[in-house]
Amino acid sequence: MSTGRSAELAAEQNYVTGLHRRLDGIRAHVVHRLEEALAGTPHNPQAIGEKEATVQLYTERLVALDAADAGLCFGRLDRREDDVPRYIGRIGLSTEDGRVEPLLVDWRAPAAQPFYTATPLHDLGVRRRRHIRTRGRTVLSIADETLDLDALDSGAAERAGLTGESVLLAALNATRTGRMTDIVRTIQAEQDRIIRADARGVLVVQGGPGTGKTAVALHRAAYLLYTHRERLARSGLLIVGPSATFLSYIADVLPSLGETGVVLSDVGGLRPGLRAQVPERPEVAEVKGRLTMVEVIAAAVADRQGVLDSPVDLTVDGTPLRFTPTDAARARARGRAASRLHNEARPAYAGRVLDRLAQRYADTLGADVRGGVNLLDEADRAALRREIAGVPAVHALIDRLWPRLTPERLLRELFASPQRIAAATPGWSDADRELLSRPASSEWTAADVPLLEEADELLGVDDSGQRAAERRERARRRGDAQRVLDLLHGSRSQDNETEDESEELSAGDLLDAEGLAERQEEADYRTTAERAAADRTWTYGHVIVDEAQELSGMAWRLLMRRCPTRSMTIVGDVAQTGSLAGASSWAEVLTPHLGTQWRLEELTVNYRTPAEIMEVAAEVLAAGGAPTTAGRSVRSTGVRPWGRRVAEAELPDAVAEAAAEFDKEEGTLAVLVPRARLDAVTAAVGARLPGMSADLTDGPVILPPDGAKGLEFDSVLVVDPVRIVEEGARGHNDLYVVLTRATQRLGVVHPGDLPPELAGLEVRN
Repeated sequence: MSTGRSAELAAEQNYVTGLHRRLDGIRAHVVHRLEEALAGTPHNPQAIGEKEATVQLYTERLVALDAADAGLCFGRLDRREDDVPRYIGRIGLSTEDGRVEPLLVDWRAPAAQPFYTATPLHDLGVRRRRHIRTRGRTVLSIADETLDLDALDSGAAERAGLTGESVLLAALNATRTGRMTDIVRTIQAEQDRIIRADARGVLVVQGGPGTGKTAVALHRAAYLLYTHRERLARSGLLIVGPSATFLSYIADVLPSLGETGVVLSDVGGLRPGLRAQVPERPEVAEVKGRLTMVEVIAAAVADRQGVLDSPVDLTVDGTPLRFTPTDAARARARGRAASRLHNEARPAYAGRVLDRLAQRYADTLGADVRGGVNLLDEADRAALRREIAGVPAVHALIDRLWPRLTPERLLRELFASPQRIAAATPGWSDADRELLSRPASSEWTAADVPLLEEADELLGVDDSGQRAAERRERARRRGDAQRVLDLLHGSRSQDNETEDESEELSAGDLLDAEGLAERQEEADYRTTAERAAADRTWTYGHVIVDEAQELSGMAWRLLMRRCPTRSMTIVGDVAQTGSLAGASSWAEVLTPHLGTQWRLEELTVNYRTPAEIMEVAAEVLAAGGAPTTAGRSVRSTGVRPWGRRVAEAELPDAVAEAAAEFDKEEGTLAVLVPRARLDAVTAAVGARLPGMSADLTDGPVILPPDGAKGLEFDSVLVVDPVRIVEEGARGHNDLYVVLTRATQRLGVVHPGDLPPELAGLEVRN
């Protein structure tokens, strides 16, 4: 290294060291405030809640500062307009003396955008862009780009829109750890444009494998939380992914960017208190995902608002009473007129039933006693109504004709009854009806969650009893508060009899009974994310959906309900759709919910998958008839993907042997297997390579094709591609997915012949 370069490296080290000193000072202040909060001794529920909230606030701040400490500063801009460099990093750091130019600019700030978007053709006032590579607090190297068009070759990468090519390729070639990391140092211009796009409306990001869709979506989340901090702090931000494995894979990215208050969920986890992780048969998921299920659920609810085919005879205190089909029809009309929500309408329905039976009871008693002239007054009639309301047979009648339903009860009883299914699905084929049928004891699946949510919207909650109890409790607190104030007022009056009237204000001067009672109510000090995750009716300020092509029409309906402002970012690739209920095109799945009110952006550059692998995968994409083309790979490893043919009986052991070969290489390994072979291959590989990973971070991981969506590994071993195609609802899409998970090496082990589209594999014995 030249003397001049060494001096520049030393200068950057000095500057970075100073940034960390500033960070240490801020951290020490936060620790001090946290210790003060922990040392406090609260004396009432409100103070306890305030303490918990303060502790959580400073704890989250410490988490963000600790995350920023790793790789705090990664870039510098030298501008034409002045000689003061602008440093770019994970968070913003201001100077202690209040100078205009901060010590460090947050990567999300507008002032940092040229670091990602300036090119020789559009330099945005930047003379030079410097990439600073660090490990901990040590500067390892610096790499400069001079944005001077005359100094560049005509074929330079910068002319194609790539920034920091050497830094980018170094990051892409690094081994994986089983957890996604941020790309904040290497965001490219097309990615940055999407990250910083307007939060209003629905933005759809279409991108093939390796284009950085997930990383862009997560960095967009961090950017929106920075830019719209106040609004999203109140309303929250939801990220929906395809599986629990995927959510674990991305879990570290936002904390590394200083953001912890985000709700992450798959569709199966969107209903509070329920984890629907049991797999559903593809054909059943497709039926449950149809938007026509909206009508089915509505019909199932209406079917539980019963009428009678024949009269029902009841006995009240020895008096026979009859409830007729006409009575039931009129009661149902009263209930439906009272509310469109089944459970909220139940009190009106029950009231009509009681009124009708009480009238008959009164008529019967009056005729017996007064010789046909009913002389019972209103008080007598009210007493009779109360008597009827306590009769178990009357309760049973109401429960039979208008039961109080939960979504879970409605769907369990619907799916367990062929008769109820038939009543709710007029015009359906017997085959489709059969797909809905299942025992009442069956566990919930992700495909059930949108149906449960739809049922919730139609059922509502009969909370009249709870509201009455709350009114009584509020009245009790007001009474207690008033007695306290009366005591204070009485004490003050006695004091004033012997002393001049005091000018000091008492609690009675500042509060009335209502205000004092409210102060005794327990406040909710949970974070926005905690409250949102626990509240089925919560509406988010922004929703991000990853692998969105897999969602059914009913799942989209659920998400649209969670985001009525339609501020959403949707990322995916219709060429990778594996679900029968998923998207063949974005217009197909979004038009029913949004019409034309959405916009499309495309990511076209494949940063992950080597060109050698994409040549093979592109043939599979074409064979499947996908409406998209493969992205342009920016890197080549010189390692061709290979295929090895083995005998059927030898397949599990051959896979284990190949996995052992790959396991000698550096980085992560995935064995991607058709479901029919999952158990046999898992046993063979487990015997050969003990310590298989359950969380992607250690040892090989064995997954079915749908379990690999959104993930990446250094080495990938694909087993029996023909079976993968045959098993999948959209088999070529599944094969395309598994072939494009590798960042370095790809091998295929297969019994029998390969499909023609894999003819480009190098043959190995």
